[in-house]
Amino acid sequence: MSLRVEGLTFAYPDGSTALRGVDLSLSEGERVALLGPNGAGKTTLVLHLNGVLHGGAGTVEVGGLRVDAGDRARLAEIRRRVGLVFQDPDDQLFMPTVAEDVAFGPANLGLRGAELDARVDEALAAVGMAAHRDQVPHHLSFGQRRRVAVATVLAMRPELLVLDEPSSNLDPASRRELAEILERLPVTLLMVTHDLPYAMQLCPRSVILDDGQIVADGKTADILADETLLHEHRLELPFGFHPVRP
Repeated sequence: MSLRVEGLTFAYPDGSTALRGVDLSLSEGERVALLGPNGAGKTTLVLHLNGVLHGGAGTVEVGGLRVDAGDRARLAEIRRRVGLVFQDPDDQLFMPTVAEDVAFGPANLGLRGAELDARVDEALAAVGMAAHRDQVPHHLSFGQRRRVAVATVLAMRPELLVLDEPSSNLDPASRRELAEILERLPVTLLMVTHDLPYAMQLCPRSVILDDGQIVADGKTADILADETLLHEHRLELPFGFHPVRP
């Protein structure tokens, strides 16, 4: 099992409860979309997967290793295993060149020389950005920066890739190019998204989180075909989009 979340409960210091006994499992190689309205608890759940948030009841395990915020060595390994790609790529890109950004994580693991260069080359090739390795990240287009942000995570060779709204603010061509990249990646994938067609394209399984609870878990096509379910949880299909293909 790549990810196992059991009974996860969490409340913020102001007393607002964000997660109410969440159970979620992903098998190795599985691709799952995490759907839900704003304020449902999706970001709170994701930030528990690598120990950024902690302290409530329940457990999180990644590849059989339990997330324990009090064990620094274990937490470092968890953060290597769980690659989190933020919605805004500029939150992850801060070095003078693309290659240096991608090298940052592996270098912190102690990689040097040819081994580090190979890790950078591998990650950039995976997202089609090898030709831009010496460019300044903030001179790239938004879509290119998002692909570099994915590469910075892939360079750590994660077991679980978590994407927060990967299609947001992308033009149609960039959206398609990113989808083609994600389809090729040999990793377990959890994708937080409001883009229901993107969920349909990339994730055979979808989970709806609302008010801190899992309210649906099944085949993406079945969930998107359930108009009542979508309406109850403030999820909207684009006009003219039909999830069940003939």
